[in-house]
Amino acid sequence: MIFITAKFQVRPEDADRWMDIAGEFTAATRLEPGCLWFEWSRSIEDSNEYVLVEAFRDGEAGGQHVQSAHFEQAQHTLPPHLVSTPKIISTDVDQDDWSELGELAVTSDV
Repeated sequence: MIFITAKFQVRPEDADRWMDIAGEFTAATRLEPGCLWFEWSRSIEDSNEYVLVEAFRDGEAGGQHVQSAHFEQAQHTLPPHLVSTPKIISTDVDQDDWSELGELAVTSDV
C-alpha cells in the first residue's frame, strides 16, 4: 500500500472550520475503491495544524486519487485556507492494514 502522512498549517481564522472546509473532499476520497483510510487529526500542540493519515491500496489507486475530480477541486478550494504548502511523507509499505504494536499489547488479564 501507499502510506501518506501530511501536515496542513491552516489559517487561524479557518482552523475551527477546517473539517467542514475539507469535508466534501474527505467524503469523496473515502468512497474511492482504492482508499484504505483517510483520517484527520488536530495537533494538540498547535490548534492550527491538522495531520492527515491516508493509505491507498497501491500506486494505481494513489494515481486515481490525484487524478480524480474531487482532488482537482480540492487543489482550488483548500489552499486559500492554508498558511503554507502542506508537508508530506509518502512511502510504499508491504502490508494492507495496520499492524499491532506488540510492545504495548493488551491482554485480557484485568
